[in-house]
Amino acid sequence: MPIDQKHIASLKQQARPLNQAKDLSPLFHAIGDARIVLLGEASHGTHEYYHWRSLITRHLITEKDFSFIGVEGDWPDCYNVNRYVKGYTSEPPPPQDILRQFDRWPAWMWANWEIVALVNWLARFNHGRPANQRAGFYGLDVYSLWESMEAMIGYLDKEDRQAAQEVRSLIRCFEPYKQSDGQKYAWAARQEVPAPCQQDVVELLQTIRQRVPGYNHDPEAVLSTEQNAHIIHNAEKYYRAMIGFGPDSWNVRDHHMTDTLDRLMDFHGVKAKAIIWEHNSHIGDARATDMEAEGLVNVGQLVRQRYGREHVFAVGFGSYEGTVTASRRWGDPMQAMTMPPGRAGSWEAMLHHAVGSDSLILSEDLVRQEAFHTPIPHRAIGVVYHPQQESHGNYVPSVIPDRYDAFIHIEQSRALHPLHLHPDGTKIPETYPWGV
Repeated sequence: MPIDQKHIASLKQQARPLNQAKDLSPLFHAIGDARIVLLGEASHGTHEYYHWRSLITRHLITEKDFSFIGVEGDWPDCYNVNRYVKGYTSEPPPPQDILRQFDRWPAWMWANWEIVALVNWLARFNHGRPANQRAGFYGLDVYSLWESMEAMIGYLDKEDRQAAQEVRSLIRCFEPYKQSDGQKYAWAARQEVPAPCQQDVVELLQTIRQRVPGYNHDPEAVLSTEQNAHIIHNAEKYYRAMIGFGPDSWNVRDHHMTDTLDRLMDFHGVKAKAIIWEHNSHIGDARATDMEAEGLVNVGQLVRQRYGREHVFAVGFGSYEGTVTASRRWGDPMQAMTMPPGRAGSWEAMLHHAVGSDSLILSEDLVRQEAFHTPIPHRAIGVVYHPQQESHGNYVPSVIPDRYDAFIHIEQSRALHPLHLHPDGTKIPETYPWGV
């Protein structure tokens, strides 16, 4: 696809320089009174995405009274971070030790120095504030089946021995499928109706829902227990769906993340405001891409539908070239890879030719221009990445002003700084001090 000169001319006029925190002022003005701000990323391994999302997050919490951060991570691990930043632990370990507990591949998404800096800042912000005014940190994802069962047992052994035994029975049901990442369970579910553990999961969720009002000594622990029950229920649904080739497993996951957001908003009260950190593929409205034709929905679409577009603000991120932390194959060691320049005709290439530097684009400046109402290829990199093959599968046709409310372009990006690249603690990367 050749470079469209109409796009280039428009972007030259509309793109705003982005060099320091004060350059975000137009973005905060555009966010206005939105209750939910969705912050994306075009990869799970780019330093600049985490850096700018952190700066935006800090402003939203301090200046606009946002209540919590919800991320594309597992609930049990993120709940440990939440307890740390809210000061619920009397003698907590250093935040980097808490983040090293993120050991599900790809651990580098949250076990990195950029998040250490954000967690340190959150803990300092919360210190001395009333409990109901402390900003939280929660995981929205559905993958933590085993961790959620173990967390529930730890809590229910003190609160409800009978319910704890039900969870132990559920563990025994899933035990034969533990080593297969859900694949064995998915195949078994195709052979048996109902699926092997399906009824047990439904009954456990019903039990927890009925009894949770009596677990009242620690409201956040009660919230966590109920959420873990929902994770078990939806993880079982996810495993049943994953063996097919349709949209079901993706949709189960994004519905779960949106339902989790709903529960967190309810928990935090009528004035609750949320900041969500997820990949562009989750936070950018699916209806503005080819996902809709494939029967896929996502968090960005669902949140706009549930809360109203005027109450939701989505910020997409992308970069033209640089390095990125990713892996060659699922489960392989991570590495810093070279990301080639955005392909000709892509959103990234247009921004490079129009501006050639880090910039902020507001969709309200683009929406009146016909040139931006047709799909433009827009790069998306996952945890598995093959740079030499990216032109064949890493670009999503996107109507940019419909997919996002704003976009942050990084001209030359750098790979994320994972924690365990510095196991001896003698060399903390230069990214760390800005959040300390």
